[in-house]
Amino acid sequence: MADNARWYVLHTYSGYENAVKTAIEKLVTNRGLEEMILKIEIPLESVTEVTEAGDMKDVERKVFPGYVLIKMILTDDTWHLVRNIRGVTGFVGSENKAIPLSEEEVLALGVEKHEIVVLYHVGDNVKIIDGPLASFTGVVEDIEPEKDKVRVVVSMFGRETPVELELDQVEVLH
Repeated sequence: MADNARWYVLHTYSGYENAVKTAIEKLVTNRGLEEMILKIEIPLESVTEVTEAGDMKDVERKVFPGYVLIKMILTDDTWHLVRNIRGVTGFVGSENKAIPLSEEEVLALGVEKHEIVVLYHVGDNVKIIDGPLASFTGVVEDIEPEKDKVRVVVSMFGRETPVELELDQVEVLH
């Protein structure tokens, strides 16, 4: 059932984000809704601020003040339960219809990470399995897991050409 869960955006009163998150978590626990409401997130970013005294201080700041992200299976019941929590003004969408975030939006917000297990190393021979160069082979030159990138040197038209790909676009040649 959790496969049907999607990410939605709740609009809240400014400053109520943490209270809304706590209230939803309590509701989920009390009513046994762990199968319906899976995650509640408040996107935060770490920022270094300079105080008046000139000191550097790391602080967590809300990326979207007044909004809470929630991964849930949307039914009439879950919609009403969440919508009626103190501090929630509604779901982001049109009129009374909540619109889920797309996969691209979820990844861009960083609330869900798709972990890719890299089974190759620098110097390995690999085959490109996706994209315009699918079925080409090459040698791994560089791997940047934090950026989801791999650079492969491919021989095209008798010339060695470095190509930047996503980590899951190549596999080890056996």
